[in-house]
Amino acid sequence: MFLQPAQAQVKVIDGDSIFIGKREIRLSGIDAPEYKQLCYNAAGKAYPCGELAFRALKKMVDDSLECRSVTTDRYKREVAVCYVGGEDINRKMVSEGWAVAYTRYSDDYAPAEKEAQRAKRGIWQGRFMKPELYRALKR
Repeated sequence: MFLQPAQAQVKVIDGDSIFIGKREIRLSGIDAPEYKQLCYNAAGKAYPCGELAFRALKKMVDDSLECRSVTTDRYKREVAVCYVGGEDINRKMVSEGWAVAYTRYSDDYAPAEKEAQRAKRGIWQGRFMKPELYRALKR
């Protein structure tokens, strides 16, 4: 099923979640740092990587956004692959280093993660805690 924003307003929640109207969409196969999460650059200085991931996704999203629903998660969110101008923005978030491949659910973006890691893009410029572990420790 395709979900298109022409029918509703699009709002970015964080680096891997958006609203299309009242429907919450979780980007499939990726996991971005939580909004308040900090990472460390190559010099060991903390920076707001979660906020930067949010901003990166917000920059990518425009009126041409289309999402293809893959499944529904345990929180009743649509899990989807989203496209802007035909480009997979889930993959783009990973290849630009603002999200990791969420291999617990899909290996689709593992090559993009390796590319970002090699190029030291985004969170790969230094040290960070995997978002999944960060969430578990915050509970």
